[in-house]
Amino acid sequence: MTDAVTRAAEVLKEHRKSIDRLDAILVYTLGERFKHTQAVGKLKATHDLPPSDPSREAEQIARLEDLAKEAELDPEFAKKFLNFIIAEVIQHHRKHQS
Repeated sequence: MTDAVTRAAEVLKEHRKSIDRLDAILVYTLGERFKHTQAVGKLKATHDLPPSDPSREAEQIARLEDLAKEAELDPEFAKKFLNFIIAEVIQHHRKHQS
């Protein structure tokens, strides 16, 4: 291999290490987030509150879109990602009410 190819392989390896660390952070962060949303679901069920809060969800989506822009992340991707998480949370909240 040429020096350039060897160096490129080293850089690629470092990027992949960073990606792996960030993936771990994402998984642990989502785990922590879902611990809190589970607690919210139980609280809502205990007090007979609806599993969904459309105004809160809209606020969160707008906030995440702004954060995505600041982070130079596609806001549409961020919105889809949060919508996926919200759908999972609502599903869990409905289970607590059953």
